[in-house]
Amino acid sequence: MTVVITGASTGIGAACALDCVSRGMTVFAGVRDPRAGEALAGKAGSSLTPIILDVTDERSIAQSVEAVQRVVGEAGLGGLVNNAGIVIGSPLEVIPLPQLRKQLEVNVIGQIAVTQAFLPLLRRGRGRIVNMGSIAGRGTIPLLGPYSASKYALEALTDALRMELQPWGIQVSIIEPGAIATPIWEKSAKEAEGLEASASEEAKVLYGEAVVRVRDAVAQAAQRAIPADAVVRAVHHALTASRPHTRYLVGSDAKLRAWMVKWLPDRVQDKLLLWALKYPREGSV
Repeated sequence: MTVVITGASTGIGAACALDCVSRGMTVFAGVRDPRAGEALAGKAGSSLTPIILDVTDERSIAQSVEAVQRVVGEAGLGGLVNNAGIVIGSPLEVIPLPQLRKQLEVNVIGQIAVTQAFLPLLRRGRGRIVNMGSIAGRGTIPLLGPYSASKYALEALTDALRMELQPWGIQVSIIEPGAIATPIWEKSAKEAEGLEASASEEAKVLYGEAVVRVRDAVAQAAQRAIPADAVVRAVHHALTASRPHTRYLVGSDAKLRAWMVKWLPDRVQDKLLLWALKYPREGSV
């Protein structure tokens, strides 16, 4: 089986790429930094080929498809793992709109752009699509509205693709991890610091305390994060099982949040989450 994995420089994407190679698959690992691709290839050997793939760049996507096409030919593609993604958090009242567009461009539009481009090869190989979602795609918390919106959208797009591609036998699944130990925590923290530094004084007065509380909660979640292995196993099952699941909840925190969303009224969830986050109460600001 030949598989394309986006966002394979580090974290979940890199772990999935190495796992697929270890199981005898041929992997095209999408990276934006050639050095990351070289490092990954050094670990994986000849069965992994790095490709420069920016999911927001149409030319980059087209060149990646051409590179894969030259290798797979008429056999087509066995799997596409849409893993590339970023995290941008901010109060929605004050988020710069270019940052909101960036969040959606990478996590939503980019996923469809890559899927569209590779679908002819996937159809030829009767391949599968695995989208990397998040439990944030089922339930959000304050200040993570932009990221959650992108993952909610990916849930809907996955459902639509699953039904639309059924006539060709193309299975489509989404992975919904909770807190996973990857560099995305550090990257999102740096992104948040940049946004805070550029925020207006009014925004800092309005949301400063809330930002501190949520940042502390996210830091604690990072400390409890589980290894990427659990996600890797879910991706492997989605790529190879005779009857892959449509959704894969990964991690006890993800399962708890999914239970809350399913069974608890919205306002009860709100109270529990705001209490757990120590979020500022009504009348306190």
